[in-house]
Amino acid sequence: MTYQRRTKDQLAARVAQDIFDGAVVNLGIGQPTLVANHLPKGREVILQSENGILGMGPAPEAGEEDYDLINAGKQPVTLLPGGSFFHHSDSFAMMRGGHLDICVLGAFQVSATGDLANWHTGEKDAIPAVGGAMDLAIGAKQTWVMMDLLTKQGVSKLVKECTYPLTGIACVKRVYSDLATLECTPQGLKLVDLVDGLSREELEKLVGLPIAA
Repeated sequence: MTYQRRTKDQLAARVAQDIFDGAVVNLGIGQPTLVANHLPKGREVILQSENGILGMGPAPEAGEEDYDLINAGKQPVTLLPGGSFFHHSDSFAMMRGGHLDICVLGAFQVSATGDLANWHTGEKDAIPAVGGAMDLAIGAKQTWVMMDLLTKQGVSKLVKECTYPLTGIACVKRVYSDLATLECTPQGLKLVDLVDGLSREELEKLVGLPIAA
């Protein structure tokens, strides 16, 4: 049986499924912003952006964008009733003070025990830009990573030890990928779910690490 990767929207919907009612959540730049479009109806989730917004809604319809209302990735967003704007420093106080229940970030690498590398690949011409990632990764009560499991070269982004500069140590609790959802524990990776047609043994071969059932 062959398997099919989750699309970006399917992956965003999978992440949204696990966000609990009443959670205060920061969605990182890139793929994580799609999660806002897939939050289940009837579930109240308060979205925060590090540039100083609380109470963001889904992405605006085409033609309805307001570029005075943007998230940290400079994408236009909407604001739900009761939403607010505030100073950057207040936003970082929220992030660093343990007021976020969940942050969802992208990553270049995640170790089996939850170390995160998501700001610099070490390449000579790469532009380092840690931004607020280190504050989010350590400050949130739970840090989740949303990413493709493999690079374009077919190399696993889940590794025994990160070779890229670290953003945070043992901070990632879950990895949501296009092939599987996994937990990072002090003992290593633990399987939560995988796409239809892919076995745990095949997943272990792709990742090159043991994965507990």
